[in-house]
Amino acid sequence: MNHPLKRHEALKPLSKEHHHGLLLCWKIREGRKKQISDNRIKAYTDHFYKSQLIPHFKFEEDEIFTILGNDHPLIKRAKREHILLNNLFNEKSNIIRSLSEIEKQLEKHIRFEERILFNEIQQEASEERLEQLKAREDTIETPDPDDWHDKFWLH
Repeated sequence: MNHPLKRHEALKPLSKEHHHGLLLCWKIREGRKKQISDNRIKAYTDHFYKSQLIPHFKFEEDEIFTILGNDHPLIKRAKREHILLNNLFNEKSNIIRSLSEIEKQLEKHIRFEERILFNEIQQEASEERLEQLKAREDTIETPDPDDWHDKFWLH
């Protein structure tokens, strides 16, 4: 029986950010369930995208994905999904559809990275490379994803 690998310390901050992304998906679902206006939900998703996901995607693409290389099929998939998600977050004309797709596609993407991609990276990367990543991560400050005035998901 295959057991999941223990997450390397260097990848734990990214996994924590993934957890925040899954919470975003939950918040979208909660907002829709509570019939919160789509514009209120979209305002929060825009904030989350700018403050959390843009820097997260950049770090993954600049630092993490280079471990396997741009030609690796898992990296190609991850980058395609980043493009899809960027397009969904930047959609302005059909907010209802884009929120629904963000919720589905972001969760699917995070599950892929956590269950498949990060395990592959962890197996392929040298300990030295992972320690370099950890040192690089320690220099980055990410704002609190819950630092938002309208906590619609709680009402």
